[in-house]
Amino acid sequence: QLQLVESGGGLVQPGGSLRLSCAASGLASLRYYAIGWFRQAPGKGREGVSCISSSGGTTNYADSVKGRFTISRDNAKDTVYLQMNSLKPEDTATYYCAARPFCSKTIYAHEYNYWGQGTQVTVSS
Repeated sequence: QLQLVESGGGLVQPGGSLRLSCAASGLASLRYYAIGWFRQAPGKGREGVSCISSSGGTTNYADSVKGRFTISRDNAKDTVYLQMNSLKPEDTATYYCAARPFCSKTIYAHEYNYWGQGTQVTVSS
């Protein structure tokens, strides 16, 4: 069973940057999966932010983060990254990575099979 661990969250000022990482723990590798990033703010549903195919050749983004966030992967390191620039207070949320067989234009949480525990991102002055 694939196990995922997120890291890289923290407190950052508006306009700042953070890079989140999603790594596989245990014996299974994430290199065969598409990986999605999601976020959930208090009192809100889980929002799909971005996804990347297993090869890295396909990426998709929510409109709310296009031009500010970049998803990438290093399969040699069994890790997927989410580079977040020009952060806004509304980006504050717990960020999760998840895995499924492929990345599609729509990024829905119910389509993903394996989930990490999340990392907190707080954007505040």
